[in-house]
Amino acid sequence: MKPNHKGSATIFKNPALERLTHTHIAIPITIFLVIATGLLVYGFTYGFIDVLSAVGLFLAGWLMFSLVEYMAHRFIFHMETDTELKKNIQYTFHGNHHDFPKDKTRLAMPPIVSLFIASFFFFVFKLVFGTLVFGLVAGFLFGYALYLFVHYAVHAYAPPKNFLKTLWIHHSIHHYKDPEKAYGVSSPLWDYILGTMPERKR
Repeated sequence: MKPNHKGSATIFKNPALERLTHTHIAIPITIFLVIATGLLVYGFTYGFIDVLSAVGLFLAGWLMFSLVEYMAHRFIFHMETDTELKKNIQYTFHGNHHDFPKDKTRLAMPPIVSLFIASFFFFVFKLVFGTLVFGLVAGFLFGYALYLFVHYAVHAYAPPKNFLKTLWIHHSIHHYKDPEKAYGVSSPLWDYILGTMPERKR
């Protein structure tokens, strides 16, 4: 199916499940920002992190998210659909977005999934990094919120007349020219590093 500027894919035949797949972008962004702020406040209150370490950990967590964003987009959302199961999973998670890139209600996962993802990363980071988790996951979830905002803005609004226009062009190349390039949404950093940066005509 070619990209359609209007309309919405039907993922589930059950109307209740289908309704749950549509999300207002403000809900998950708010969830991630509130949790990120809460983690920092908790870490400061109980002495797990100080201002200096919080800044470093926050930036490290943000960088980690940018890599996870890239890897998930490249290897999960664009997985090889060589079986019917993989085809259905890929379309449910991401393929429908490529068919209907202007569907504003499918630019983020449902709130319950967002909460599950936030909890999952918190416990994984807690297991690996101990009390550093309060700074790392705060930065990680901030990165997630920023990704959602940028992704929504790219699809919902005209390109701005400033340096942010680069992100609009980058993601448009992925959608409308070469889906095997430009996997980074909130940043092209890992496309540069891992060799998936599209060539730009001068």
